[in-house]
Amino acid sequence: MTLRANYFALADKGMEILMNQESYLRGQFSISETLTISVWELVKLRISQINQCAFCIDMHSKDALSQGEASERILGLNAWRDMPFYSEVERVALEWAEHLTSGKPVGDDIYQKAIDGLGEQAIVDLTIAVNAINSWNRIAKTFKPEVGSYKSQ
Repeated sequence: MTLRANYFALADKGMEILMNQESYLRGQFSISETLTISVWELVKLRISQINQCAFCIDMHSKDALSQGEASERILGLNAWRDMPFYSEVERVALEWAEHLTSGKPVGDDIYQKAIDGLGEQAIVDLTIAVNAINSWNRIAKTFKPEVGSYKSQ
């Protein structure tokens, strides 16, 4: 395999922006009554599955497990609509994340369902989170950090 560019070294200011965005989101999901860190991890993992980002799937699976997530929920995430393991909040968040990742327009019905299920602040934060993980997926798929090299905190 061809050695890829060290994007953290070559774009340290750009990576700092993305890391600061992660810090903002961690803070928001830590205090949210609706969206939790657990929901955020599920969303990151699900989007990484959709984008087929091996490094991020490995990373977010490890993070979710280290935070106490059940293996059944991680394994079932690819078919979350047909699994009984997810709360209504998680279902709304996953549906929103998948829709945004698809790039389709957000119709009034989809928007209203998300607002009704999560609230305005949560939808704004979740939209930023979806944007963030899609960005990270594209970076990882381009520069190919070694799958399995991530160690959960």
